[in-house]
Amino acid sequence: MKLQITKSALQVGLQAVQNIVSVRSTLPILSNVLLSSEKDGLWLTTTDLDISVKCRVDATVSKAGACTVPAKRLTGIVRELADTAIDIGSDEKHIVTIACNSSLFKIVGITEDEFPPMAKPDGKYMYHLDQGILKDMLKKTSYAASTDETRYVLNGILMSFRSGKLAVVATDGRRLALVEHEIDFPKEAEIDMILPTKTVAELLRNLGDEGEVKIAAKENQVVFEFGNITLTSKIIDGTYPNYKQVIPPHCDERVVVERESLLTALKRVAVLTTDKARTTQITFTKNKIVVTTSTPDVGEGMESIPVKYTGKEICVAFNPEFMMDPLRNLAVDEVFIELTDDMSPGVIKCETPFLYVLMPIRIT
Repeated sequence: MKLQITKSALQVGLQAVQNIVSVRSTLPILSNVLLSSEKDGLWLTTTDLDISVKCRVDATVSKAGACTVPAKRLTGIVRELADTAIDIGSDEKHIVTIACNSSLFKIVGITEDEFPPMAKPDGKYMYHLDQGILKDMLKKTSYAASTDETRYVLNGILMSFRSGKLAVVATDGRRLALVEHEIDFPKEAEIDMILPTKTVAELLRNLGDEGEVKIAAKENQVVFEFGNITLTSKIIDGTYPNYKQVIPPHCDERVVVERESLLTALKRVAVLTTDKARTTQITFTKNKIVVTTSTPDVGEGMESIPVKYTGKEICVAFNPEFMMDPLRNLAVDEVFIELTDDMSPGVIKCETPFLYVLMPIRIT
């Protein structure tokens, strides 16, 4: 292998693939990045056996070939090099040479034959979506996924292709976030798949705001192709719970509130909560919302937000972090809060196809 590449192009490729590399892996090859040159480009690939990321960057290739080198070590070297052209080569003993101006490095690599193969996007059906839309859907829901490893099915995000829509859902049993988008696909292509949260994090990191993403599902894997990146991931094996059952069919009261005002009020009073007492009371009364917290040995806080509301008075307690999560990830000016009473789930909606269900906290 012999090629020349700019520092900026190589850094772009490394940044796209390096996050899933584990430096403490029992298999040395999983700490390496596969460098594969062909024609006028360089492919960089990493994997942890559950997720694989492959990125193509422009390079002037003199001799095609492949080799693997420790990803973190290569990234550290490239970071310190001068901002100019870099010459990269490898020999039959898998020694990778990196030359840049007066700098010369040699890294002991491992043959590419030991690198795990990457699945190809040859699923029976291919789904097409704008990168920006998928990124937005994942951003609006992923925070609600469970971190409890005993509930492994909830440790992922559901992508449900049904009835001409893509529904993206996340829940941890105490709250649920749902966003939908209309998409064209044949009836026989309907499918549900659960993406691991690590896969979602990689998608959020690498997806752009423009351009198309192709999604191909096959058996227990899914492949995402967008820009110069191909991401392959295992799908969580299991059946996602029927999320529609926890969505209230109707609520008695509805109030429109400025998103930023509510978020700011919650941030302020949440300062006085603790890990053991993570509770904020929200009172909906005539033409205002009152946000309060009272924590023993810490103190009390109160914020009042003017709104147009003439319904019955409702005082309900929520985890303030759970309440703030959707407000942080929405870009709308106003949100709609729907309630029935202090013991029924609260619902947050907005003008876009988004819905958030939050269970109240029982207080004495």
